[in-house]
Amino acid sequence: MPDPESVTGASRREARAYHIRLNFQEFWNQPLQEAEAFLKKWYFWATHSRLEPIKEAAYTIKCHWDGILRWFMSKINNGILEGINSLIQAAKAKARGYRTTKNLITMIYLIGGKLEFRLPT
Repeated sequence: MPDPESVTGASRREARAYHIRLNFQEFWNQPLQEAEAFLKKWYFWATHSRLEPIKEAAYTIKCHWDGILRWFMSKINNGILEGINSLIQAAKAKARGYRTTKNLITMIYLIGGKLEFRLPT
């Protein structure tokens, strides 16, 4: 284990940034009543951390403040949409060289529908 006296300033900054990041992950475990207060405290801590990447992340969170807090009521995120988008991108990659948009749409349905084509036995 390194001697604490030999730890560089960069290592301390990295440790602080990691600690702030871990603390933000605890935000998602907060009850609805405490979520906004927790986020305000975290935001203050992050914006006063003197760590530019952390401050930028905090400012981004501030821009999406209402949507982030709304998650506590709906529990809806865009993970499903991202998954669908991934399927469509895969269909586009498979459809390279096809002549019409109709063929691309057909590939999207085939991939997204998860259809199984089996020969009768």
